[in-house]
Amino acid sequence: MPATNKYSQITPTIDRLAELCVSSRIDPELYTKYDVKRGLRDLNGKGVLTGLTEISEIISSKEIDGKKVQCDGELYYRGINVKSIVDGFTSANRFDGFEETSYLLLFNKLPTTEELDEFKKLLSYYKTLLPKNFVRDVMLQKPSDDLMNNLTRGILNLYAYDANANDTSIPNVLRQSLELISLFPMLAVYGFAAKQYYNDKGSLFIHRPRPELSTAENILYMLRPDNKYTELEARILDVALVLHAEHGGGNNSTFTTHVVTSSGTDTYAAVAAGLCSLKGPKHGGANIKVMQMFDDIKKHVSDWEDDEELTAYIEKILHKETFDKAGVVYGLGHAVYSISDPRARIFKGYVEQLSVEKHKQKEFSLYSRIEKISSELIARERRIYKGVSANIDFYSGFVYSMLNLPVELYTPLFAIARISGWSAHRIEELNNGGKIIRPAYMAVHPRTDYIPISER
Repeated sequence: MPATNKYSQITPTIDRLAELCVSSRIDPELYTKYDVKRGLRDLNGKGVLTGLTEISEIISSKEIDGKKVQCDGELYYRGINVKSIVDGFTSANRFDGFEETSYLLLFNKLPTTEELDEFKKLLSYYKTLLPKNFVRDVMLQKPSDDLMNNLTRGILNLYAYDANANDTSIPNVLRQSLELISLFPMLAVYGFAAKQYYNDKGSLFIHRPRPELSTAENILYMLRPDNKYTELEARILDVALVLHAEHGGGNNSTFTTHVVTSSGTDTYAAVAAGLCSLKGPKHGGANIKVMQMFDDIKKHVSDWEDDEELTAYIEKILHKETFDKAGVVYGLGHAVYSISDPRARIFKGYVEQLSVEKHKQKEFSLYSRIEKISSELIARERRIYKGVSANIDFYSGFVYSMLNLPVELYTPLFAIARISGWSAHRIEELNNGGKIIRPAYMAVHPRTDYIPISER
């Protein structure tokens, strides 16, 4: 615990007590002895089945001649391949793919033109319902340096403005969900503006969203001083939101939403729990670690086109000799996918297009080289024969940087997208649940007798 003026007196005490916490560690062999599925995954990395869902499906292997064989990853939203969804709205030159996807996730059907227009009008209406003086009374009151904490605080404060906050009936939860889907972009962008104002004591610019614009367009419109953006910028941000909107019931934040929803709590608490989970660097914060890693690589590798120099430096990263010394090439590998992450595969083509518009082809080439070299190195050194591929986080941070989005908003952007999936899963849990989710833990501490304090 770092010493500060506020805590310096008690730091030695805390450090001493912390040693007691660290000394209490469970023998790793006990996990094998009792067949404990750490991370709810077996020794082969396969997820332990804890629920059923109709919302999305992840494919990473196929059965051939009675054997499971790794394959290119596929992702389905309500039974529809996400690639066909992306191809559908981008080929029509639309920027409302996220709205169409949110409708599909929530209502189990693709909307007609009339239904989509009605849905977008509904979301625009909810944008007008941000409580009066909410930015001043909530967001400007000592904003945190971490925008995910700001966003979580904002969501929890909305509870106080909802006369039916505790009503868990489906119509009310749907109403709350639509309001949150609509307000998330505003809370994230306004939170960033409030943080800048509080820290820099400069002018506070609040651009209100325009009802005719899509979620992706409004994010760019609200963030930029001149409110301007290109068609390609809006399109690729829309694609990013769609690819981040949902990823099965087992990902950490969505499973958290299921668990908390099963307790019967309110929507704001359940969504706040999802946000707290997503904030972690092993989940939604991974794209920031990727950017930090690439900044480090750029500083230490003189020739970005020299594969030998790149390989040597990545080996140092894997051997815990440089960068954060964690031995991790961030953005590579996934708990489910092996050969390829379909989201990264879809996204990469759009990333390349944007790199041309932004004159960042050299950086895109560096990302491609690192992806190829790292995949081969990790597979060889860690003996991962099933394959190691880039995940969506590998490219998303690069895209956000090309869009000149502040780093502080990278993880909130993930939340802006994933609130649609969380909402669909919360409604599914309320529809099909009934029992509180409570996995078992085995106690392994030996039993002892109580000793009076005078005899210790």
